[in-house]
Amino acid sequence: MPEELLVERRPDGIAVLTLNDPDRRNAMADDMTAAWKKAVADLRADHRVRCVVVTGAGSAFSSGGDLSWLADTNSEAVPALRDRMLEFYRTWLAVRDLEVPTIAAVNGHAVGAGLCLALACDLRYAAADAKLLAPFTALGLHPGMAATWLFPEVAGLPLAREMLLAGRVLTGAEAEASGLVNRAVPRERVLAEALEVAGRVAAQAPVATRLTKVALAGGGHPDMESALRWESLAQPVTMATKDMAEGLAAQRERRAPRFTGE
Repeated sequence: MPEELLVERRPDGIAVLTLNDPDRRNAMADDMTAAWKKAVADLRADHRVRCVVVTGAGSAFSSGGDLSWLADTNSEAVPALRDRMLEFYRTWLAVRDLEVPTIAAVNGHAVGAGLCLALACDLRYAAADAKLLAPFTALGLHPGMAATWLFPEVAGLPLAREMLLAGRVLTGAEAEASGLVNRAVPRERVLAEALEVAGRVAAQAPVATRLTKVALAGGGHPDMESALRWESLAQPVTMATKDMAEGLAAQRERRAPRFTGE
């Protein structure tokens, strides 16, 4: 049996996670969920990693949660279902807690929880002809996987309401115009586009990059004063690093900096 999740660590500090169940359109089934949990924990502990790219094998990014078990849920009590769903959500959304920037390379259709996984990443690059949708209520389900938080955070309430209440389906190109993804490109260019951006991210100073990601988490600071208080601490932290001295030297010498994360 093929591995449900492929993990590639590249020498430039980029890690690529590939959802690898193309026959089921990369549905987030139990085995893949377990593999994802371990992979994200391993990446969190690996300080050589500077950027993480998530993509799917085959023609889809992810069709979302494995719905085959839904028919039997009427026999389970709500508390048990709640615990099960909360564990599922937290496992997949742990990608949001990685200190390094994350990029979704949405190579094909992203549906329901699969689309939420893409929204949980910091940046998104999508195939122009991909379909992005969240058909929870069409299945008789309340949205899950933090959809009611992620959609408004990424693209605002009007689009969130249209997609979650009216079932609007976006192509990748429409998603770019609506701000749901950063850029839409031809399908065959999606991973290359994401890796190109990941390379630029990985080339930046790691300490400064991680602190900047923290500053922007959850939509950024609630007000300017909070931002100033954070920056007045975080910027001096980076001033004390060897990387800042290297960045200044590289600018002075007109060469690319060689950051070490120190």
